[in-house]
Amino acid sequence: MAPSTQLFRRMFVALLLAVTLLASVVPIGRVVGAQGTECTIEWPSGTLQLMAPAAPGGGWDTTARELQRVIGEEQIVSGDVEVFNVEGAGGTIGLAELVNEYAGDENIMMVMGLVMIGGIALNASPVTLDQVTPIARLTTEFEVIVVPADSEYQTLDDLIVDLQADPGSVSFGGGSAGGTDQILVGLLAQAVGVDPTQTNYVPFSGGGEALASVLGGQTSAGVSGLGEWAPQIESGELRALAISGRASSGADGATPDVSATPVVESDLAASIPSLQEQGIDLEVSNWRGIVAPPEISPEATACMISTIDTLVNSAGWQDALTTNGWTNVYLPGDEYAAYLQEQIATVNQTLTDLGLI
Repeated sequence: MAPSTQLFRRMFVALLLAVTLLASVVPIGRVVGAQGTECTIEWPSGTLQLMAPAAPGGGWDTTARELQRVIGEEQIVSGDVEVFNVEGAGGTIGLAELVNEYAGDENIMMVMGLVMIGGIALNASPVTLDQVTPIARLTTEFEVIVVPADSEYQTLDDLIVDLQADPGSVSFGGGSAGGTDQILVGLLAQAVGVDPTQTNYVPFSGGGEALASVLGGQTSAGVSGLGEWAPQIESGELRALAISGRASSGADGATPDVSATPVVESDLAASIPSLQEQGIDLEVSNWRGIVAPPEISPEATACMISTIDTLVNSAGWQDALTTNGWTNVYLPGDEYAAYLQEQIATVNQTLTDLGLI
């Protein structure tokens, strides 16, 4: 074989090896924003991770898996998307893991929301939302109060009669302590003349566990977002006594203003009498959002926001909103950071007023 031929082969093999190694070591995730902006993130493992800081089956878990589905189906990033659960203490165990173990990691985002603010307060968490990188507020939904189909409580009035006579005799199963579910129970008690601190609220780390407690008769009633328990309401396993608001009316105070994002109320939501329609002047909704670890670069933050911006404008996400009964309240970046600080102050004051902290 001629020397020139041998040299060419060696150079070709070396070049091929270099290209192969480069491709395997640094997979690139390319994101094109809805406004035409483009950013590039080097996913260290080629996989974008989404943490749901609760057990499977609840709102955070459902949100994370819908994000995973839509990002994949719409091909918003070129790499894989993986969901994992870290449950406990109102999301504060997952929050601590995000802050302490993933600081500087530009390959992960965490689903969170109003519930986590209460969890931080009630658990005296040493890690707070001041330590994360806010990415975007995503959705809000109204709560439902439900009972098993064979419950003695045919109406909300039936349940309130027992609640007023003996608060401890009516147990409410719901999400983590200090979250939207417990806030609703406390505000409901307060509205009907019952000391909120006397209510019997049983917290669960995931919607699946709370659902099992209600269906199994371990708790008298359940409180959760409508989207989480819609299948059981539609099948007749659960009877909805009340919904905590109407999509057309908006909500404020401890909840986001949804009046700026009008939606068509689902047939299921419209079929459930609201608290106000039953004489209780109370409206509560639950919002969810996305944060990233601390110490990530401004470039990575901008790229994550662009990813979510593309997602919320996609047809797949609109389908997710409709399917789960969520209202779009998208608020990105700095605007979300400011809103988050307002919510921390408001929720902590509400929990204090209810005697929960």
